[in-house]
Amino acid sequence: MKYSVTNLNGQSVGSIELSDSVFGVEVREDILARVIQWQLDKRRAGTHKAKDVGEVSGSGVKPFKQKGTGRARQGLDRAPQMRHGGVVFGPVVRSHAYGLTKKVRALGMRVALSLKAKNGKLVIVDELTSEKPNTKALQSVFNKNGWKSVLFVGGETVDNNFALSARNIINVDVLPSQGANVYDIIRRDMLVLSKDAVAQLEGRLK
Repeated sequence: MKYSVTNLNGQSVGSIELSDSVFGVEVREDILARVIQWQLDKRRAGTHKAKDVGEVSGSGVKPFKQKGTGRARQGLDRAPQMRHGGVVFGPVVRSHAYGLTKKVRALGMRVALSLKAKNGKLVIVDELTSEKPNTKALQSVFNKNGWKSVLFVGGETVDNNFALSARNIINVDVLPSQGANVYDIIRRDMLVLSKDAVAQLEGRLK
């Protein structure tokens, strides 16, 4: 499909042919959900921890005699039912990551890109560059275009001046094409790709 190309100021500078197999696939929310959950689980720290019976402080001596006290028999002060006792089946330090096939991950990217294109939330620009780091000037461009939440994806590398200009603006992310992912695409309202990013994403996902 044919898509218009603009510059950062919103002026038309031509058009580009987008691959239907990357930007025009059927939108499947189940695939998006699977890939996003996989990404979020993979980044979890997994450092939560509770002490079990063998880790809480205290001796292993029987707290009181077995019979004659009128109380329920107990064998250990550190038992789960005792005050300050260990936790049964508590959380332990572990990784929450799991595997997801390459085909599903690639399909998730194609669906995310197609969803942005279908909803009119995809903008393709000729280049993502800036003559010098200038956050104020870039913010004025965003205000002019009505961009409040946006992900910029460049080519193999991101222009350093553009990245420096954008890094202090809230709800704005800048990534190279290799770093583009489903979660960051979906969580921002607008997706802005450079022509280089389009070429590299199509080469990666076709």
